[in-house]
Amino acid sequence: MSIIEIREDEFEKEVLKSEKKVLVDFYANWCGPCKMLRPVLSSVAETHDDVKVVSIDVDEAENLAMSYGISSIPCIIKFKDGNELERSIGFKPKEEIEKLIEG
Repeated sequence: MSIIEIREDEFEKEVLKSEKKVLVDFYANWCGPCKMLRPVLSSVAETHDDVKVVSIDVDEAENLAMSYGISSIPCIIKFKDGNELERSIGFKPKEEIEKLIEG
């Protein structure tokens, strides 16, 4: 599966009501580390069928970003059954992202 780009109004359906674990990438187009993380997340999405990887632009989803306390990007939050389980801030290599999935 590839990364799914979502809007704020799709968050509940794609993330909170997902039957799979979800990694949500809060990013911005102007963010250098976000651009570096993109291919890492694409690789993770392609190799893990048990996890959904979604991206949401914080500039277009300001209310959602504020409600989750996103103050630094990239910020990846792992959700399961609608609950936040863990978060990671900043660029991370694939090995770290995979640890986040397994943890």
